[in-house]
Formats: sequence, C-alpha cells, structure tokens
Amino acid sequence: MFKASLDWLEAHVALIEGGLRGVEKETLRIAPDGQLSQRKHPRALGSALEHPYLTTDYSEALLEFVTPPLASNWETLQFLCDMHIFVHRNIGNEMLWPASMPCVLNPESEIPIADYGPSNAGMMRTIYRRGLGHRYGRAMQAIAGAHFNYSPPVEFWPADQERRGSRSSLKEFRSARFMDLVRNYRRHAWIVIYLFGASPAFCKSFRPQGHDMLSELDPSTWYAQYATSLRMSDMGYRNKTQARLNISANSLAEYVAGLDTAIRTVEPDYEAIGVIVDGEYRQLNAHILQIENEYYSSIRPKPARRDVRPTAALAQDGVEYVEIRSLDLNAADPVGLNQPQLRLLETLALYCLMEDSPPIDAAEQTEIDARELMVARRGRTPGLSFSVNGDARPLREHGLQLLDRLAELAVLLDRTDAGYVAAVEAAREALQQPERTPSARLLKDLEASGTSFFEYGLELARQHQEYFLALPLELEKRQALEAQAADSLAVAAAREAAPAPSFDEYLEAYFATDR
Repeated sequence: MFKASLDWLEAHVALIEGGLRGVEKETLRIAPDGQLSQRKHPRALGSALEHPYLTTDYSEALLEFVTPPLASNWETLQFLCDMHIFVHRNIGNEMLWPASMPCVLNPESEIPIADYGPSNAGMMRTIYRRGLGHRYGRAMQAIAGAHFNYSPPVEFWPADQERRGSRSSLKEFRSARFMDLVRNYRRHAWIVIYLFGASPAFCKSFRPQGHDMLSELDPSTWYAQYATSLRMSDMGYRNKTQARLNISANSLAEYVAGLDTAIRTVEPDYEAIGVIVDGEYRQLNAHILQIENEYYSSIRPKPARRDVRPTAALAQDGVEYVEIRSLDLNAADPVGLNQPQLRLLETLALYCLMEDSPPIDAAEQTEIDARELMVARRGRTPGLSFSVNGDARPLREHGLQLLDRLAELAVLLDRTDAGYVAAVEAAREALQQPERTPSARLLKDLEASGTSFFEYGLELARQHQEYFLALPLELEKRQALEAQAADSLAVAAAREAAPAPSFDEYLEAYFATDR
C-alpha cells in the first residue's frame, strides 16, 4: 500500500507542499540564581488567559510559546525565535531554563500554580491545574516539552478521497484519515523518543527518593546511563491511573467516546482528594480526567475551534490537525528545537498517513506502551530489542527499516524545500551511532564539564539569554507583539468586568455541552 501511495504522491507532489505546521514550546522562568521564579506572569507579556501566542502551562512560571499555523518550518522557527527575543526583553533579569526536566525545585508548596484571574474561564483553568497538583504532584507539572502540530494542505484531502474512492463526506473522510495517521504514529512514536529524547538526567530535588534505575552522577544529579527521555518515562508524565486508560484511536467516534467516558467516570483515589474542601475547589471534579486535556498521549487528533469542549468540537467539526507530543526540549538549541527535527517529524507524519493503518487492539496497545517506556528508560542500551507484533525486533534494525521508507518520502519533499533527506540521514546516523543522540551528548557534556545538571542548565540559560538579547527584533514585529500583549490584557479585563453566572453554574453548563 505504501508503494502505491508513494507512486501517487510522486505524480502529485504539489499536494504535500506547504502543509500547515506549528509549535507549542514550554519553558520555565528562573531567577538569576537558577531557582524557579516566584514572580507573577509578566504583565508586559500580556494576559496568559487571552494571548494567542504567549501563555502559561501548569505553573505560573511555566511559559508556553504558541506559533500560529504557518506554511514552512523556517517561518515557524523564525516566529518562535522572535517571541523568545521579545520575552527576554520583558522578563527583567530572569532567564528561561533550557531543559525539559526542571531546575532546582523547592518544596511543592513553592511551585506556583498558574493564575488566570477571577473570570469563570480563568478560574476553571487555575482549578484544573490545582487538581493536577493534587493528583500527580506539582513537581511533575514543572516538566517542559514541545509539541509539533501538522496538517497537509487542504487540497490534499479531496484528491486523496477521489483516489481512494470514498463516498463519505469530506469532513468524515479527513477525520478517518487523520485517525489512520494517529494509529501509525502510536506505533512509531518510540523512534521520536529515541532520536529527540534529551532528558537522561535531572536534579535530585525533582525526585529526592531516587529510583532503582537511577545512578548518582554527582551529589545533586540523578541519571540513567542509557536513558533517552526520563520525561516520557514513569519518572515523568506516565502515571498508574492514566496507564489504565485505553482510549481507542480506531475511529474518531471511539476516541471521542473514550474521552467522554473518562471525564464522566469517578476515580476513587481522586474522590478521596475532595472536590470542594473548606469552600475552595481542589479540582474540577473527581473523574478519571477532569477535562479532555488531562489525557496524556504521544499524539492527539485536534479540532481548530477553541470555543467549545474538545470532544464537542471533534464531534461537530472533525479532526483538522494532529498534535505530536513526544518532543523533549533540545537544551543545546536556544529555541529548544530545530529545522531538521521539524522536517523529520513532518516526514514521519506523512508516512503515518500514507501507510496502511489497521486497527489497534488491546494487545498491540499494551505492546506500544511497553515499547515507548523501554526506549524512554534505556533506548541506547547496546543490542536492545523490543516486541513488534509479538516478535522480538532489534531496535536499530527496526528503526533503519522505518527510515528507509521515510527516505523515499523525503526525496519528494526535498523537491520544494531542501533538507528532508538530510534530516532522515541524520536520524540514520543516530540509530547507527547512539552517541550522536541528544541524550548521549548531554551526558557526555555533563561528564566532560564536571558540572551538575543544575550548573549545566544554568550556564546554558545564561548563554541563551545573551544570545537573544543580542539579536535584533524588527520594529514592526516588536510593535505587533506589544499590541498583542496590550489587546490580550484589555480582553481579559473586559471578560472579568462582564456579568457572568456563578462559577458553579458556569462549570455545570460547560460539562453539560451537548455533543
């Protein structure tokens, strides 16, 4: 099937030119001494609730940069770079922590939860994050990562539908094809963790009790010798409650139904936390998921609308893009990621769309989950094998076979924007020489410098600060970002001043949304 799809694409290369892509990148604000910032979200950056490009994630100190959908990787990274220049000029003497695993953390009570103001929408966001702290601990909410959003050009879908002879509506066809992509990405997400994982070490303050697989690099640093992404392991985002979830991606209807069930099913452990205690909300509810966004997965099918619940928007409008969520921050890169990474991810997403994508049963999903965890924990182990469809496969051999197929797509993509073949070849080198992976390079730098993870990250933060402060920001871009910040503050103020129902009524209405 892939060969037939490749032949078709070769005759219709224009259909994959200029797909839309975007990046969401999280990063912690830190004080000059490297401690987590205790300051409020800087007013010069606008309203975290209303700004489309600069917001916060779980913690008040966890900035999130969001690019709009753009037609090239260069534009995407340039927009991200411009926002970094703007932020560095507006956070005083603070800096941005460069790594996914956090800086030195004080007691959990000193990790500030994001504050979105007194409006109902703002309170809902804050309480949701308060609930995450109670459920998983605030330290976990200080982990940062990057997401890559992608959709092929709109012209691709009707041509693909005609080729496949589908008689469904274009919206239904597009959604079904995006779900094909989602299933195949689940199968291949391990290679992104291997290639771009950059969190094999972290400060002991993040996990003072240690772990059986951790060793001491120095008195303040834990590390795992062959780990690629401890962020993506059970020391990061994975938790036992969500591990029990099996949200099917075999169709959009199953995916929506699975999420809907999870946000309506009480979890006894969360019920014990309490919802309203001493007159204050501890969490939005005691369900397995408070809202859809609590579900963590390597990839999400996404709607474009933001004015209704995600499941409602998916049911009404279908899938309009995918969000790939497996990326660690590349600490050595000032913006946290680079063009070769985006090119590889785009090529992989297209491959996942064009290859056969049979349904995933429970046994295969269990195998997928185990594979991801193994690669995150010890993906650079010499001779490592994992299970694929019940058979033991060497990681290197399996990855090289996948890259052979990606290389055929990269040749087509290179016709309009050079660099895709080079990105696949760099990935091939990293599979053949694990020491070329970001995780191995980070450990090598730590060992060579003799510094702790904290000292290493703090020095990089200082270098990145100097780098961005030295870069020019065009007057038109600066004025646009300043205007966007001011507009977002005005919108937030108007929202807070407008008549509104009580928060209890607001929350009840939100969850009563008819899909």
